[in-house]
Order: sequence, then structure tokens, then C-alpha cells
Amino acid sequence: MAAKIITVFSNKGGVGKTFVCVNTATALALAGKKVLLVDLDFQAGQDMARMLNLAPQQSIVDLLPEIDKINNPETLRSYVMRHASGLDFITSVTNTRQIGHISPDNIKPFFKYVIPQYDFIIVDVSKAFSEVLVSVLDISNLILLVATPDILAVYQIKWGLEVLQAQHFPLKMMRMVLNRAESHGGVSWQEVKAALGCEILSRIPSDGKVVGNALNRGIPCVMDSPRARVATAFSELAETLITGNNIYIETTEIVRVRTTTPEQKKAENFWEKFGISEGMSYAPKFAAPREEDEIGHLKKRIHEKLIERMNLKTMTPEALADPEQAARIKKEAERLIVDLMTEEAGAIVSSHHERAKIVKDILNEALGLGPLEELLADPDVTDIMVNNKDEVYIEKNGKIVLTGRKFISNQQVRTTIERIIAPLGRRIDESVPMVDARLPDGSRINAIIPPLSLRGPMITIRKFAQDRYTVEDLLTRFHSMSQPMADFLNAAVVTRKNMLVSGGTGSGKTTLLNIVSHYIPDGERIITIEDAAELKLNKSHWARLECRPSNIEGKGGIGIRDLFVNTLRMRPDRIIIGECRGGEVLDMLQAMNTGHDGSLTTIHANSTRDAVTRMNSLILLSGLELPLRAVYEMIASAIDIIVHVSRMSDGTRKIIQISEITGRIIDGIPEIKDIFVFKHKGLDENGRVLGEYVPTGYVPECLEEINRRGMNLQAEMFSPDKSIPANP
Repeated sequence: MAAKIITVFSNKGGVGKTFVCVNTATALALAGKKVLLVDLDFQAGQDMARMLNLAPQQSIVDLLPEIDKINNPETLRSYVMRHASGLDFITSVTNTRQIGHISPDNIKPFFKYVIPQYDFIIVDVSKAFSEVLVSVLDISNLILLVATPDILAVYQIKWGLEVLQAQHFPLKMMRMVLNRAESHGGVSWQEVKAALGCEILSRIPSDGKVVGNALNRGIPCVMDSPRARVATAFSELAETLITGNNIYIETTEIVRVRTTTPEQKKAENFWEKFGISEGMSYAPKFAAPREEDEIGHLKKRIHEKLIERMNLKTMTPEALADPEQAARIKKEAERLIVDLMTEEAGAIVSSHHERAKIVKDILNEALGLGPLEELLADPDVTDIMVNNKDEVYIEKNGKIVLTGRKFISNQQVRTTIERIIAPLGRRIDESVPMVDARLPDGSRINAIIPPLSLRGPMITIRKFAQDRYTVEDLLTRFHSMSQPMADFLNAAVVTRKNMLVSGGTGSGKTTLLNIVSHYIPDGERIITIEDAAELKLNKSHWARLECRPSNIEGKGGIGIRDLFVNTLRMRPDRIIIGECRGGEVLDMLQAMNTGHDGSLTTIHANSTRDAVTRMNSLILLSGLELPLRAVYEMIASAIDIIVHVSRMSDGTRKIIQISEITGRIIDGIPEIKDIFVFKHKGLDENGRVLGEYVPTGYVPECLEEINRRGMNLQAEMFSPDKSIPANP
């Protein structure tokens, strides 16, 4: 035997909620059913006990210390009170001091243990929404909403219905009990039903004299005046509750919604056949290597039905661009998902947190970006990498990890790509199977689809922090460099030294470029050129240029070299190129050599010396036939400082080299002298990289000029004995 839990609720006082609760429970008990009546209305002041003429001395709070013994009928009997009708009654608290002892964590175990001992459990709850109320509703099979036929009560119940649905309770789980249904001047029950859209399970007639006498004597009216119309209505309601199995919604825990594969089922049957526990140590080797998650199948079924019922296939991304229209569509979809979830699962998941998660996941799949929604909202996630529908990786705190998130299908990955790029005026299909674009928040997306990607559509999103990092962050928060290194970079930028930042993918080149650009004196005209805009300079005179990709016909593209030529006509004081990856290296070097001192750029390389070699390679690969020595001489005269950054094994980013190009050519290549280096000293017990920032002893040749321009750097700061630990 497992009891049906019926929660009686109204968010408006004075509608007779407790009266309905007491008489419904009494009518069920008189019909021969085992009934437990629970008073969980903390605000009612023991009204229910007075209606039953009982004086409880024990409460649920008193029972909680013995909760593990409650499955013993003798233990429970010492806490409940038996009413003359045969029902058992228990109150949650006997005084106001006990109210704080009732919580969502202990109220569910109480119901779990009493369910096997009764046919029905009738719960009277407070009118205020709370965690305790929602926890009780989570395990309920039916919610009875009590209202009276007046405009204010109907309005309040409508609001309550919306709140309940927002908590992901399906509408079919709720039924109305219309109290004082035949009051003169009241709204008709037909109008109430039409206004609320909720089925009316019972209409209790108004009978003030019968009800008043029963309340005064502390006897339920179904016992005090069993032939009265109001008593008959409650008896009919009890009969409906006894015979109407279709009005109840079963509850299930999230773990019970999981299923096993056919292979696992065969293994279980094998062990059951010979009476051997599946928990034995050698049993798992017969189990399937992977457990199928029914939650995933449930989401897929609901998603498919949602698309069909709301005709989402015809909905364009532009339809969700309007905030008002998008909110209306999402609200409608959310309510439909709740109903479909109960319909498909055959029960309601008995945790509103789990229900909310399932609803949110399906809503994101249908109308949003699916599993990417929460990842995009997480400020600690810097990169999102979707390899296929089942593999979603992220980089968080410098580490790349596989998340447990999955798309419903590869088609859903494709749909997500289209939703991201459509508002940007871009498209992706078999004729254009790759796309690279910038999102409105500055994040960069790259997507590629079959036939180029063999395992399904792929997405890579590089997120950028909304907060602008400062030098102080690099020094004290991330420990990415030492104070002398910061002082030198400050002096180099202020005195207009041309600087190149090198490093690998994800090493922090752009972040460092952003930070050192803060040293540029305010008022200088800065023009930035980027393939995809990522830089965020805090300067008053800053002009931004961004490349434009070619259209479908391969025309109309504007590259970095085109923008650079135009920039020279815009009277820049400094030029910053987000990343040199082609022939624009030559243009940048020429600009640095012809009056645009203090310019900055980045390049992919493995060290400061490799950065020089890579610049030479990019120039030659662009098709320009220049002598090797001429290229190196151009680099030697244009670049002053190279800063190399690297992502370490523990995910941290550090400046591992600051080098000076002296301007001389030694053995055919530019001479490079390290000024500061990071010395790796191993890992600690937590896997953190240990090391220190060490001056090499080389005093940069530009120091004299730096100090001549007003900076006061001492030569002692470059002494090798001035090393600084890289760890806090």
C-alpha cells in the first residue's frame, strides 16, 4: 500500500482551505480509508486541531529524532492523534518556537516513511510560497486549489497557478475545489473554470448555518450534519478521490528515471536466475561498458514533441531577436515542456531542482544554444570546444576538461551554429562549410560542418573576460610577471619602443597586449586592426578597424593588409595589429621604420628567437621575393622588444622571456638579448608550476634612451641576484 498525497493549497486567506482539508479527510476516513491528516500551515495557529476538537501534545518536530523508527507503526502511533472519524492527525509544530525546525531536508523523509501506512495523506499547507511548501508539492500526487467565487479570489488563484507552473508543476496535476460555490452575487463556476483553465473537481455549496454549528462544536460537518448539502458534497468529493485514479500524477526520483541497456538487463537476469547479488565484486565485468541515460531519451522525446506542437521548425532566428516576442514564446514553451515531461515520463520528478534543470535544458535546446547556454554564462569558462554532439570540452582555470553536457543530435549542433551566426549576417551550409565570426559580447566563434568535419558539426568559441585585467592582476592575482618586468614594459611603451608579443594559442597574447596598451599616454591617436575584434583599450582616442570576410561568391573581403594601407592615411600615432599572420608583417615593419614608433602586435611563436624566424617566414610566404638579409635587417631596425608568454602545465600563463633586439646582425640574423626570463623549478604537491623571474644581467641598450626620456630605471634592477619567486 502506498498513500496518495493530496496537498490542499490556496494563496488567498479566508477561502475555507482548512475547512475543506478537514472535511475531505474526514469523509475519506468515514469511507473506510486509512487517512493521515497533516497540518503544515504554520500561520493558522492550530485552527485544524480546533476544528477536530483535538489538543495535540506531540508534533512532527518531536518525531524527527526518531525518523528512522517511524516505519514501525507503534512509533508513529505515539505521535499521531486518532479522531472519532478514524483518521490520524499530526501537526507540524505545537508552538511557534518549533517552526524553524521544519525544513525541506527533513519533511521529505517524514512523508517517505508514513506513505506505506496509509491510503491517503491530506496535507494542509501555508498560503505563502516557501521551500518547505515546494518540497511537499514535489512529492504530492494531486494539488487541490481552494477558491471562492469572487473576483479577488479568482485573481489570486490565477496568480498562484502561474507561480506553480513556474515551479514546473504540470497543470493536469492541479484541480479546483470551489468553496461556497452558490453564493449570491458570486461569479459562476463556469466563468471561474474559463478564467483559470483548471478543472473544477468539486463545488461545495454555501451553508453558513451548518458550517457555523460544526465549527463551533469542533466537529467536521460531514459528521455533525451528514445529510446537509455541504456534507454530501464532501462525501462525493471523497468518492471521486477514491475512484478517480486518473486524477493523480505519480512521482519519481531522478535516479529511478534511469534505465539500463539490453546487455545490462541480460546480465542482471543472469545473476537473478542463480540467486547471486549483482553487487558482488565479479558481477560488473558482465555489465555493459556504458549505462544508457533515460533522461537523455526523455529530453529527446519531449524536444521532438515540443517542436511539433509549437511548429518550431518554421521559427526563424529573427523571431527570437525581439525580447518581448522571445519572452512570450519561451513562457509558452516552458509550460508545454512541463506537461510533456509528466506525460512522457508517466510521473513527476520529485525534485523541483531536477525538474527545473530538465526544463531548462530542453528550453535551451529548442529555443536557445542548448548545452552552451550555461557555459557561455559562466565567467570562468574561457574556451568552449564542441567536437560532436556527445563531446563538449571547456577550458576553465587554464585546464581543458570534458563536460558531461551533450546535444540531442548533430542536427541540433547545426541548428545552434545557425542561431549564433544568423544575427551576424553570416551563413553556413555545404557551399560555405566554415565560418569565423565575432559575437556581440566580443567572443569569437569558429564553426565547421560536414563534409569537412567527419564526426559531425564542430564549434569553437573563445570567450573574453568582461572585466578588463590590469597590470596589478598580472602581478598579484595571476603572478604572471615580476614588478621589475612590469616597470620595464611600462618604460618601453611610454618611450615608444616597438613591441612584439609572441606565444602559442591560448597563451594570453591578446590579454597582455590589452594590458601593456594601458601604458600608452592618453590622448595619442591609436588605431587597432584586427581579424576579429578582441582588444579592449581604455583610451579616449581609439579607432577600431576589423576585417570583413568574403561573401558567398568569394568577393568583398577586406583583409588586414587592406586596412593597414588605409590606416596610414588616418594620421595614427600608434598602430596596433591584433595578430600578424601573413603579409601584413612586412607592412607593419615598414610602418615602424617610417615614423610610427610605439606600435604593437602579436604573433604565434615558441620563443622570442622563433618569433623573428616566423616573421621572416610569413614575409616570404606572402609571395614577396626579398633577400633574406634584407628581411632580417628590416626586423632588426623595426622591432625593439619581444615579450614571450606561455601557458604552463598547471594552466597558468606567465611571461617567460622579455628580450631586446639590439639592431645588429650577427651571423646573418638579428642579435637578440634576453633581459628577463622565467626559470622553471618543477611542480609542487598540487601540480602547480614552481619557478622564479630572473634578470639575466644584461642591461638593455635602450635603457639610456628610456631614462633620457624621463623614466628612472636603475641598472641594478637587471642584476641576476634580483630574482623574484613566481608563486605567492
